[in-house]
Amino acid sequence: MKRRYATALFILSTIAAPAFGKSMKQPNIKLNPHPKMRYEITLTIEDAPGPFDAVEGSAGYEVANRDCVPRAPFSGAKLTPNKNVPMALTHVSDKVHKGELYVDLLTDEDYFGLGLCRWSMPFADFDLQIGNLAFAHSISLEDILAGKSVTRYFNKISYVSEDARSPKSDHPRVSSGNASRAEFKDPTNTFSMTLSAKEKFQ
Repeated sequence: MKRRYATALFILSTIAAPAFGKSMKQPNIKLNPHPKMRYEITLTIEDAPGPFDAVEGSAGYEVANRDCVPRAPFSGAKLTPNKNVPMALTHVSDKVHKGELYVDLLTDEDYFGLGLCRWSMPFADFDLQIGNLAFAHSISLEDILAGKSVTRYFNKISYVSEDARSPKSDHPRVSSGNASRAEFKDPTNTFSMTLSAKEKFQ
């Protein structure tokens, strides 16, 4: 457990700086030493035309109340702190991958001297990478807490296209798919990604 939090802390320390310019105070974001809201996220792939180069998942966190964040000195905009924390995935089979996250991973704190900043985790994202194309799917916090499953459908033609097979550095693209197979011209030529959540008790 300590190793898991040490890894997460390193990740946070490397991605915290880009969200704020040099003229703004960079918050010292801390991990919750005793997180309790632990969930297992299962990714199930059905009817994919072949394997993927990579399967990645992450949890997205952001400060829910912007009144605790100062305005930028020049633009006057409020740059709300947000963090994506990579999720370690277990390869169960070519069709199934599992990962874990903590909804309450980050500590609520007065980071800017303007009152308590409260962290939320609005979503968890998953990408199936093939060449320079990522098939992307996400599950919301509402669905995670409710233990719901969410399915998206994707076109198999995109998987086998020459453009998808070109180098990743050459115009990376993202496909977010559709909520229904009926939205495709050829519904039979599709594959699906389903995300489901289950609470993991301590």
